[in-house]
Amino acid sequence: MGSPVLHDLSHPLRTGMPVYPGDPAVAVGPALTVDADGVNVLGLHLGSQSGTHVDAPFHVDDALPDLDALPLERFVGPAVLLDVREAAPRAELGARVLDRVADRLRPGVVLLVVTGWSRHWGTDEYLAHPWLSPGLSRRIVDLGVRTLGIDALSVDVTPDGGATALPSHQVLCGAHVVIAENLTGLAALVDAQRDGSMIDVSLLPLRIERGDGAPVRAVATVRSAERDHEEQP
Repeated sequence: MGSPVLHDLSHPLRTGMPVYPGDPAVAVGPALTVDADGVNVLGLHLGSQSGTHVDAPFHVDDALPDLDALPLERFVGPAVLLDVREAAPRAELGARVLDRVADRLRPGVVLLVVTGWSRHWGTDEYLAHPWLSPGLSRRIVDLGVRTLGIDALSVDVTPDGGATALPSHQVLCGAHVVIAENLTGLAALVDAQRDGSMIDVSLLPLRIERGDGAPVRAVATVRSAERDHEEQP
């Protein structure tokens, strides 16, 4: 195996960054400065679902596990990439798209759904992302997957206005699945998977007591499958 390469899959936290409609706005600014106080300390105002983050099942149901109730193993593991970048805006992804990778899915695997929508980050188009049908979500659960990530604002459709029923959240969270949203940089991992590289992902969240979710520094470790070419004796 070649030397491991780390890939950052996270959007930076910054003032005015995109958030889910109705979520708290993000503000990042100096609270203390070296000139005035001898140290630099930033003040942060954000929601638990800000930026690249994970949802705990508690996000949609008070009776389901919060962040602290989930094993740390739920946030790390070998990744399988499901490439659906051909999907149109607001397309519903049906259960059959999972045929592309179903034979590689099992308990402990992190499934990453690649819509390519991170290219629209910071624009109105970002809200028009493809989304997982409840049937696709049920099939993911049935195959034993308990960690799922997507490079879009949500695994459910983002409404133009008003509330939404969040059907895929309900299916996934009901099975105690960890959901990572607003990932970025997944295209490089698709290429690595195609080349046969080994990919491991870390989605470890901030430890927030009774947390429904938390921002993460999402990182992938890619180990090339290419063998070193050495002269034979």
